[in-house]
Amino acid sequence: MSGQTKVISPHPLATQAGQTVLAAGGTAADAAVAVNAVLAVVYPHFCGFGGDAVWMLADHSGNAACLMGIGQAIEAAPIGEAIPTRGPGSVLTTAAAVDSWEHALRHWPSPIGLDDLLGPAITLAETGFSVSASQAHWQSFRAGQTAEWTGFDALFRPGGTDPNAGDTFTNPHLAESLKCLTNDGLRSFYDGRLAHQIIDGLNAAGVPMSLADLAATRTRDEMPLRHDYRGMTLLAPPPPTQGITTLQIMGILENFDLSSLQEGSDEHLHLVVEAVKRAFQDREALSDPDFCDPQIAHKLNDTYLAARALEIGPEAMPWPDRFRPADTVYFAVVDAEGRCASVLQSTYFDWGSGVVAGQTGILWQNRGAAFQSDPEHPNAIRPGKRPFYTLNPGIALEGGKPSLLYGTQGADGQPQTLAMILTRLIDYQRTASEALDGGRFLLGRTFSDSNDTLKLESHLGNDVIASLANRGHDVATIPAHSPLAGQAGVIRIMSDGSIDGAHDPRGG
Repeated sequence: MSGQTKVISPHPLATQAGQTVLAAGGTAADAAVAVNAVLAVVYPHFCGFGGDAVWMLADHSGNAACLMGIGQAIEAAPIGEAIPTRGPGSVLTTAAAVDSWEHALRHWPSPIGLDDLLGPAITLAETGFSVSASQAHWQSFRAGQTAEWTGFDALFRPGGTDPNAGDTFTNPHLAESLKCLTNDGLRSFYDGRLAHQIIDGLNAAGVPMSLADLAATRTRDEMPLRHDYRGMTLLAPPPPTQGITTLQIMGILENFDLSSLQEGSDEHLHLVVEAVKRAFQDREALSDPDFCDPQIAHKLNDTYLAARALEIGPEAMPWPDRFRPADTVYFAVVDAEGRCASVLQSTYFDWGSGVVAGQTGILWQNRGAAFQSDPEHPNAIRPGKRPFYTLNPGIALEGGKPSLLYGTQGADGQPQTLAMILTRLIDYQRTASEALDGGRFLLGRTFSDSNDTLKLESHLGNDVIASLANRGHDVATIPAHSPLAGQAGVIRIMSDGSIDGAHDPRGG
């Protein structure tokens, strides 16, 4: 088979890097690694080498795998103590993104070497790139906070000022770290020369991570969760991710004839919002299955989901829920042989912990803040445990073969955004661009709004927003194409082999 290819990502330089690898005969995994490496350089506010990655992979025949590149809690993790969200105290887990690259490259072996895959990222880190509007926005948004983030200002505020969009930015220390990975291999990040530099830098910042913690980091190759929807099979990563939550939402919605409703109507939005609420009620108990039974069979049982659907009436169910702020990047690749990679990579919050690991140029994640400090909670922190995880990229099979690749950033908003996109793609047969363009919602709090309101994009229309308010939803209007409603990507593979794909018009 030799067909069309596609790469989508939130940054054109990353997309270009992936396309170059595919043009050289690389696999979807090769291209995805190149994309991720460039994003870690040019999109440092949402992702990086000090973070994690979750991969959904499927070949042309539908053989699927899930790579769970999730770092574990360090041995010195505090038990029963409050967990800060920023600074050295939030660096409580290792980072598995780089290890996930090695697993992905082994999944589909190729003669293309690391020098070709990481070369574009090295060049950009060394010679510089134009700061994106997104990076400039999120750096300005955190102005006044970063002085407490060890090493952050020295790297990201050269001269003591935040960069403007379009300014040239370099990260020579990160370039050297990438060269180390190229020369010594990806595991150097965990048990080689680079690992020692990382740990020395983190320890100097007051982080009690050890070389043994880093060396113990391993990506897990797991079977994806599956649930049928309208004749398609939706694949999602298993716990500790919220992939099961996305599948529950869609399983509840399957009990309604959405195609008989007007797309984007108050009826359409109401059903999706109410399905989200019920799936989120189950989500609170999710944690690392090594430490707690996630009850997957029960939560995805058709009878159980039908019963949850019966709970939905014409009026809104009251909704208070704790908000998890986070930011992420989604990218996806289809190669000439029909192999598909659907990937989410993250450092948790924008800018992660804010802590830079010494002179490596690597910004570390604050994923430890996803744990609960209550020692009796299912998601309580324990050494070696993986936290509850928001990342849940997806692939949908039709006739046993890949048909849709999809994912979004947005933490708690991920299942919500995916539900709107999937109903538009499947129930309303929209193109990738149309599905992404349509109005969306976010249920819950945001960085700037502590209210548990139902935030509705203005281009849904005043009538729809008013009707949802009349149903009892506590509504608030946000701008059209707001980044609060997620920054998603979609690839659709047609039955004739042609490919339609797009990344979100929403920035931020």
